[in-house]
Amino acid sequence: MALLHRATLRPTKLELLTTWLPDRPWYRGPAGVEVVSRGAYRFDDPAGEVGVETILVAAADGPVHQVPLTYRAAPLDDADEWLVGTTDHSALGRRWVYDACADPVYAAALTHAVLSGAGQAEQYFEVDGRREVRPPAMTIDVDGGGDVPEVGAVRRVVDGDDTVIDTDAVELVVVRRPVAGAGEVRGVTLRGSWDGQPTTVPLAYVRTR
Repeated sequence: MALLHRATLRPTKLELLTTWLPDRPWYRGPAGVEVVSRGAYRFDDPAGEVGVETILVAAADGPVHQVPLTYRAAPLDDADEWLVGTTDHSALGRRWVYDACADPVYAAALTHAVLSGAGQAEQYFEVDGRREVRPPAMTIDVDGGGDVPEVGAVRRVVDGDDTVIDTDAVELVVVRRPVAGAGEVRGVTLRGSWDGQPTTVPLAYVRTR
């Protein structure tokens, strides 16, 4: 389960993405236009240290883009090129926000979510010592339900129209512009649907070595 905080972020996630996205090789929206969220889902970090969230965003009438993010309390070593920015969280303090495709915590979380069949994490707030569940912002389906290898360091990230994450145990593919009719299946699949996209579409693939 993912614990959320009723907090203020300055700048907000969407403000960070509005500035960062136009320089990405896979971005096809207009520059200088604020992006809006179309949906989001989270995975668990078993250690409880890193926030792992994927946001689907679009600018104006442009296509929907999928942006996995990790939120950290300190910089990630050797990952400056993947830094989206920093934000001040009113409950947790300064947070370093990364394109999660270079973060080993995300690689392990995505692998577990897909291959185990767990899917997205349930999200909740703590209110007066009780858990208040937050309804999911989108629907996630997975093909998995089997063994999950241990995932170590991220060896290489190839950032194209799709982003390929190479690890010692698995190869992960993150679909940056998810649409219906995306073509051939490229591994065990994570699919999703959201407001405005009523049928499920591929979001990511996992291939074991």
